[in-house]
Amino acid sequence: MDWITGMQKAIDYIEANLTEEIDYERVAAESFSSSYHFQRVFSILCGYTLGEYIRMRRLSLAGAELANGKEKVIDIALKYGYDSPDSFAKAFQRFHSITPSQARADGNMLKSFSRLSIRISLEGGCTMNYRIEEKQEIVFTGFKQRFKGTPAHRIEQERDFYLQTRLNQYALKGLTRDLDTTYSIMTNFADDGYDYYIAGILDPFGADDLEKELGEDARRFEKIIVPARKYLVCETEHTRYPVELTEDLRRKMVSEWLPSSDYKLAEAPEITVNHWFFRRGDATINSSRYIELWIPIEKK
Repeated sequence: MDWITGMQKAIDYIEANLTEEIDYERVAAESFSSSYHFQRVFSILCGYTLGEYIRMRRLSLAGAELANGKEKVIDIALKYGYDSPDSFAKAFQRFHSITPSQARADGNMLKSFSRLSIRISLEGGCTMNYRIEEKQEIVFTGFKQRFKGTPAHRIEQERDFYLQTRLNQYALKGLTRDLDTTYSIMTNFADDGYDYYIAGILDPFGADDLEKELGEDARRFEKIIVPARKYLVCETEHTRYPVELTEDLRRKMVSEWLPSSDYKLAEAPEITVNHWFFRRGDATINSSRYIELWIPIEKK
């Protein structure tokens, strides 16, 4: 129950300091964890980052104050951490779809983003197959894009990224000689987003000879070294569209398995292994695709 108590204490601290500068280290300390661990768990469980939560709560409260009070826009902007009316107005309009001045008028719709409250409920009682694996150092070759938000927001970004990088993918498939497996690596998590790689594993000779194989085209790719690490590994069901199942599985791993174990999230890349089975003309194989999630863990 400690993780539930800690998360609620952290949320209570945020709510009590929405009009002050909020130190993420202090927030994490309220939850008895590191800043990295708290922010990763928070984003996985909630589907948005800690910074997004704070921003949406502040803008929600600012909207209510504008609608109900007589304070100047500049005063409310400063109260909720904005340096100027312009920056406040842009953020306000993105969130509420109306300007701060329009918020004062009768009949205009405002958005309300309610505070989080963690409640204890009866969950679990179901089977989740998992394994813990000690992986040796892995050297990937791939290419990346900076994704915004959390992995829960990535579906559209991921689709566009795959559609726009077909040439790189074909080259990577040719280099790895693996048509059925694609690796995705998520790393460098921060409040604005994270780096998302499409990657593959080359044999040592291929990795060293990449420039000779591709010439100037080798610049599209970079080497990603993932150090030796212990991982919690789970698989989605075997289905034609396993991507739709990954976020629920990730939340389950963090909300159900981690709290009952002796482990916590480690500050390391998260790896997704996509088993696509791109063989033509075999509907049975294509409907049996699945995805492995590798969540980095370490002892508490």
